[in-house]
Amino acid sequence: MLQNTLDYLEADFHRKFMKYCTAILVFCFIGLVLLPSTPAQGQASSPIQDLKNWLASSQRTDINEQSWATKALTQAQADEAKDLLWKDFVAQIKRDRKQEWDSKVISMGDLKMKFDFKVFGEPGENGRRFFISMHGGGGAPPRVNEQQWKNQIGLYQPEEGIYLAPRAPTDTWNLWHQAHIDKFFERIIQDAVVFEDVDPNRVYFMGYSAGGDGVYQLAPRMADHLAAAAMMAGHPNDANPLGLRNIGFTLHMGAEDSAYNRNKIAGDWKVKLAELQKADPTAYPHEVTIHKGKGHWMDREDAVAVEWMSNFERNPWPEKIAWHVRNSEPQGFYWLHAEQPQAKSNIIVSRAGQTIEVETCPTEDIVIRLNDEMVNLDEPVVIKTPAGKATSQTYQRNIMTLFKTLQERGDKSYMFPVEVSVSTQ
Repeated sequence: MLQNTLDYLEADFHRKFMKYCTAILVFCFIGLVLLPSTPAQGQASSPIQDLKNWLASSQRTDINEQSWATKALTQAQADEAKDLLWKDFVAQIKRDRKQEWDSKVISMGDLKMKFDFKVFGEPGENGRRFFISMHGGGGAPPRVNEQQWKNQIGLYQPEEGIYLAPRAPTDTWNLWHQAHIDKFFERIIQDAVVFEDVDPNRVYFMGYSAGGDGVYQLAPRMADHLAAAAMMAGHPNDANPLGLRNIGFTLHMGAEDSAYNRNKIAGDWKVKLAELQKADPTAYPHEVTIHKGKGHWMDREDAVAVEWMSNFERNPWPEKIAWHVRNSEPQGFYWLHAEQPQAKSNIIVSRAGQTIEVETCPTEDIVIRLNDEMVNLDEPVVIKTPAGKATSQTYQRNIMTLFKTLQERGDKSYMFPVEVSVSTQ
């Protein structure tokens, strides 16, 4: 009898013990599935997980000091890192710039740019078109430029898009092509992309009179932001059309608009653009219209430029770049960058398949930026220089370069996982 009792207790203990062990095993399995994984001791963590942790931190350390930021990435990892960094950038704009967009005033240093805009039609699949329209005036009392700005707001009406008229920050003769305008317009484009669902590949510049002066100057030097541009009744001053290679450019001028030889110079630009296109037949799409019998005011005949521009979309990674460098400050243009460019020089770089050729470059060093839309980064890329040198090398994608190019350009299309510094001499 006693033995039977002992046998029963032992069997009962074993049953309970097995249930207890089974419960522990199930709990551990669920924990392994549900809890975030952490690298084992001595095992390297994923740079993507490190990036996520860094972005989630309330006190971010300097990314330049993070070893994971320079680790090699696969294409899939680079794409994921790009999306994570871009989403964080957008969140910062929403947090830091909503006030300026809602108040319609952008402040940079001691300067302010007011703006107003109207919305037309329904957005396309990738967002809205964006027209930045520059007013006339120039070296005049503020009240004159203020009135010109208000006139510009109602001057054109696209079928679809955001039509925005900025008020120049100064009242000087060159109010639209001083150096600060580039930064103001880059910021306005970024804000419009975030707050108004603007398609960054359908951005257009236009302007009348002094605003046309601005288009002559800004369209070539900011072409990498644009799909097309329209110049109305302006004067180019020292503008160079070389940078217009990859955008649409239309010019409208009254045949009788003889002040400052505007009509004659418009005819000269018609010849220049035709010559550039003849030498490079797949580039420089343009249309120049000299309106017969019209003076400085073209009775809105120039409004056809809006529809003409609307047919163009930006290609942020063209196969050939023609860049007229405006000054010696660090600057980028499409997928090129120069830290110390030679002012007033021309840089020509092209790509075909896995080969990049620097055709013309007076600047001693130039940076070529690459992504997987341009070349296969898992295969060697050949880079040729004007001096006849050629290198063939495979380059590693990394988070640091994605972050750096985002901070410099503020444009998702100009986030690159690879950059190569090339000595052209």
